[in-house]
Amino acid sequence: MSETVIREVAKDVWTFSRPFARYGVFPMGGRSTAIKLKDGGVWVLASTPLDNETKTKINELGNVKYIINPDAVHHLYLSEFKRAYPDAKVIGVADTIRRMKDQTFRFDGLWGRDPPDTQYGFEEDIKHCYFPGFRNKDVAFLHVSSKSLIEADLLLNLPATEQYSKSPSWIPQATLKPDSWAHQKVIRGVSVDIEAMKRDARTVASWDFDRIIPCHGDVIERDGNKAWKDAYKFFID
Repeated sequence: MSETVIREVAKDVWTFSRPFARYGVFPMGGRSTAIKLKDGGVWVLASTPLDNETKTKINELGNVKYIINPDAVHHLYLSEFKRAYPDAKVIGVADTIRRMKDQTFRFDGLWGRDPPDTQYGFEEDIKHCYFPGFRNKDVAFLHVSSKSLIEADLLLNLPATEQYSKSPSWIPQATLKPDSWAHQKVIRGVSVDIEAMKRDARTVASWDFDRIIPCHGDVIERDGNKAWKDAYKFFID
């Protein structure tokens, strides 16, 4: 039986959650997110395997137009998604390239290489903010109509209860919440440019969102903007 939990968290927004342990030890969970755009196309943040259940649901949503690589370390399944959806544009982070085994993999757009005001085609539905001051060069996304912030490593919400809910065995998990001092310390520890972090954290804080869909940990269903401001208090205040 598949360990992937597929859920519509808001209209036209689907999550694909499953177990994932960082370095094979630390249980953080993994999550891909698919969004049906107003033009009928599908935008996918590809962070988990494209198993049969995931592919079936994504195909039901429509034609995949964009495959998103949200930071320099969430690239393991890009080739798998691109093979399944060869006509989709792959938009990613420039620092990803040096980390990939397949150096021939082609990106159609790259945050960190393209001009900051580059439009990739999905901006009517989804805003984006690139964080060059964050070690993994993450990008935050706002799905405007559902008021959902989607991100990879910028904010964690552990334990990963949903992501391990179909795991056949019990896994001990740590707790790391956005409003904790530990989370704030982690973010400061992976910041490489404080002024850039202040600028970009404030940009995201200015967005109108209530939900946060992280790659790691449970979805924050309400008060997401407050959770963001709590996690990034050092950079925003």
